[in-house]
Amino acid sequence: MPTRKFLDELSHKVIGACIEVHRLLGPGLLESIYAECLAAELSELGVTVKKEVVIPIQYKGKVLSKPLRLDLLVEDSIIVEAKSVALLMPVHSAQLLTYLKMTDLKLGLLLNFNVVVMRDGIKRIVNGL
Repeated sequence: MPTRKFLDELSHKVIGACIEVHRLLGPGLLESIYAECLAAELSELGVTVKKEVVIPIQYKGKVLSKPLRLDLLVEDSIIVEAKSVALLMPVHSAQLLTYLKMTDLKLGLLLNFNVVVMRDGIKRIVNGL
């Protein structure tokens, strides 16, 4: 299990990278483009990133045919959910918290790139941290 210090330092890198992506691209593109660019930016920093990670979902002991797909999984420790919406809604936070619970991870970043200033589109979600 990663330490809180490790997660804080790693989330700082992710936030810096997302600010760089937003600075270069601005708002208004598809979520998938931002996720792809963020993955590239993090890779340039030497950070391990997995894209579109498939997580099987079990319900009453059976694996469902539709798995969960995480936008990005950073260093196998932080789930990054990229959005490009007019306004983050409570359901977006709830979705990421559910992902954290289902994977038993402690930290997620909800990033809405459809904002004028990126710091307004960053939300940190924790699961028992």
